[in-house]
Amino acid sequence: MGSNSPLDSWALDREIVLSRVIAAPRELVFKVWTDPQHLPIWFGPEGFKVETHEIDVRVGGQWRFVFVGPDGTRYDNRMVFLKIEPPHLLEMNHGADKDDDPNQFRTIVTFDEQSNGKTVVTLRQLHPTKAHRDGGIGFGAVELGYQTLDKLARHVDALKG
Repeated sequence: MGSNSPLDSWALDREIVLSRVIAAPRELVFKVWTDPQHLPIWFGPEGFKVETHEIDVRVGGQWRFVFVGPDGTRYDNRMVFLKIEPPHLLEMNHGADKDDDPNQFRTIVTFDEQSNGKTVVTLRQLHPTKAHRDGGIGFGAVELGYQTLDKLARHVDALKG
């Protein structure tokens, strides 16, 4: 990997990688991930609702929102968009809705177009430490992440008609 790659600074013991094939063209999948009208509808695990306070999907913009869990627990979130390269790459910092969150992690999402018209979405999280990554896994980050990707796939499928 060249020195310009964003993955050069990644460490395997601090990352979580999830991937899902979505039966839709890359442009549509990317649009649904970046369109403020669609993102709050599908984003998040099963049973969670999203309350958006601010959404500005552009480099330097942020999405401030609350996940409301099935039991009513509220989780404040903030994503700051660092890179947006349609239709193949998103990079953002994700953490609690506060400045200097020590648990904030970096997320890179790639959208790889397949010859059969499908898209492989890969979500790669880099946590500040191995302990933070392990804590996320213990909380259910892998299962909840796959639920989120499943909701994305269902939302895209519904748009295709």
